[in-house]
Amino acid sequence: MAPAQTQQHQATVVLPDGRKVVDEVSGWLRVFDDGSIDRTWTGPPEALPLMQRVEPYAVPRDGHTLHDLPREGEPDLRVYLPELKDPAAAGCLPVIVQLHGGGFCISDPSWLMYHHFYARLACAVPAVVVTAQLPLAPEHRLPAQMDAGVDVLRRLRSIVTSDAAGTLEDPAAELLRKAADVSRVFLVGDSSGGNLVHHVAARVGEDGEDVWAPLRVAGGVPIHPGFVRATRSRSELENTSDSVFFTLDMADKFLAMSLPEGATKDHPFTCPMGPNAPPLESVPLPPMLVAVAEKDLIRDTNLEYCDALRAAGKEVEVLINRDMSHSFYLNKFAVDMDPTTGERAQELIDAIKSFVARH
Repeated sequence: MAPAQTQQHQATVVLPDGRKVVDEVSGWLRVFDDGSIDRTWTGPPEALPLMQRVEPYAVPRDGHTLHDLPREGEPDLRVYLPELKDPAAAGCLPVIVQLHGGGFCISDPSWLMYHHFYARLACAVPAVVVTAQLPLAPEHRLPAQMDAGVDVLRRLRSIVTSDAAGTLEDPAAELLRKAADVSRVFLVGDSSGGNLVHHVAARVGEDGEDVWAPLRVAGGVPIHPGFVRATRSRSELENTSDSVFFTLDMADKFLAMSLPEGATKDHPFTCPMGPNAPPLESVPLPPMLVAVAEKDLIRDTNLEYCDALRAAGKEVEVLINRDMSHSFYLNKFAVDMDPTTGERAQELIDAIKSFVARH
């Protein structure tokens, strides 16, 4: 595998305004010679509804409310708050911090594909679910996304530890402060967001409990994490993708755009179980629940990560999503219409609920 760096097209595309396309990920992203980026979706139109923005709502829907908490200079948060039947439960809800995927280059947590799953998860656990728009490559290469994940936790801690009611400017922030128990924070990430779960949790662990108190990362849930090696795994060679949302070409190009210049996929950001990464025995990690899709292109490296955690003495549980492919649960239409996909999505929700309850 060649080093992870962008490649020039053999046939240069020139736009009417004179800009030249110097790299692209088909359907998803174009990079121009002036450094500008176009993320206009140009793929199959049937996929577009999954990328429509869901607006916030303070009036409950399906047992929860949805709030946006923008703040200049800090990560903009999106918060799902389940309705509580028992008022005594206020202040006792665990917090799920969702770190979105997209190969570090695309995605928005307001998209329908994320919304339908995390709204459902908030009600099922029940838990406060906090998401945030992460910086995107190639404008912001790694570790920018990891830095942002840590900043999300900092802002969450700041809101919840405000001294008294009424000191927060945003009413939604006050609702978050009242509902959340930040001593039980769980990092959940899909695909490249799964990489962030590992690295953000490690950073918090390295800082130590005293630095973050009362916030505590009680567990991590990498879902189909983007852990790979520079050489193709057997599953990458033998499995075939059935989704426009994940192909080997996408993975290769997105990682070329997001890893540090000149790095290969053996970099610790994408291969924390490899020889270039710190020994996992030395990495402070919380208990992990790793979801692995049986038909995922990167199934084998996901399982290798789990084996490496076990060998390092870490607490890890593995959920195999039988007959499923990468990030299947984000496809709302498949979850709603295909009984098997719906059943596997429910199994994933049930596993996360159980994991949170036990930690």
